[in-house]
Amino acid sequence: MPDASALARRIGEVALIDQHVHGCWLQPPDRHRFENALNEANTELTDSGFDSQLGFAVRAHCAPIIGLAKHVDPHLYWERRSEFSESELAEMFLRAAGVSDWLVDTGIGSDVADVAKLSALSANRAYEVVRLEQVAEQAAQAPGDYASAFGEILHSRAAAAVATKSILAYRGGFDGDLSEPSAAQVCDAAGRWRDRGGTRLDDRILLRFGLHEALRLGKPLQLHVGFGDRDCDLHKTNPLYLLDLLRQSNDTPIVLLHCYPYEREAGYLAQAFNNVYLDGGLSVNYLGARGPAFIARLLEMAPFRKIVYSSDGFGPAELHFLGAQLWRNGIHRVLRGFVDNDDWSEADALRVVDLVAHENSARIYRLGDRWV
Repeated sequence: MPDASALARRIGEVALIDQHVHGCWLQPPDRHRFENALNEANTELTDSGFDSQLGFAVRAHCAPIIGLAKHVDPHLYWERRSEFSESELAEMFLRAAGVSDWLVDTGIGSDVADVAKLSALSANRAYEVVRLEQVAEQAAQAPGDYASAFGEILHSRAAAAVATKSILAYRGGFDGDLSEPSAAQVCDAAGRWRDRGGTRLDDRILLRFGLHEALRLGKPLQLHVGFGDRDCDLHKTNPLYLLDLLRQSNDTPIVLLHCYPYEREAGYLAQAFNNVYLDGGLSVNYLGARGPAFIARLLEMAPFRKIVYSSDGFGPAELHFLGAQLWRNGIHRVLRGFVDNDDWSEADALRVVDLVAHENSARIYRLGDRWV
């Protein structure tokens, strides 16, 4: 029978702040592109994306949103999905997620909803997260001194944004020197990069420069950690490599994204540094039915005021919805066990739900009276 407890009701109804997400598709994909989007690491998928934890989760949780039975055959799901436009699907899935605020990394995808469009489709608030590597590419194409152009672009874009984000994990990893480079080093590196065309930043000096500019800005800095596309050297994305950078980060909030398979290391860092936070977005979606075990590990070491929710949805609007649905299912299973074993009171469980769902993000990103 359904759980009618106060905890189940709170988890089912609580409004979420999705503190790291991307745009959803606006144009319909073919089936191959859709199934490829159900695999994060392989961008050249030749097998069925439905035959995965995420694929099974789509059939279990997304099928009812478009009027199908749970666990429907993949072909029937695709056929039914194809009856709707992407905008119609986005409205259904985004609004079913129960998200009040979307914090949108706009640094990827030219054919996806921007901040304003995501807000309109979801009928809720959305704010920009500025990707530092995109700022660098814009500065490389600007005239004059690179460092000055970077600073001007960053401050201009960040004025209306809530955070910055770096994909250093994809551009060389965390191991190695992350100290602030000298002005001369930045000038020389920028000249070399501009001579090569100034696209796809992978110069370590300029990556380091961008991180320290973001730290000085003072707005929360999000860092991709762990699991990602296959051009990410996973062994170099252990967040423990960030120790020296974290020691230089002062009070600027650092939010470690995704974290799998380094969620325990990230939890330790959240305990060790006042300004470090973590989320499990992306990972929960791809773990599907195994998501509760991952959520339980997030709750092991990190203080509960340091854990935030995100979906990291990108592309199919199903992923924006699934992040929320799987998080609700997973945290309910974990906390219900704590309460039933008398390790936690239900009142404490209710408080932790609110912290992770929205209170921590509202505080970190200073949403203030913008959040209700």
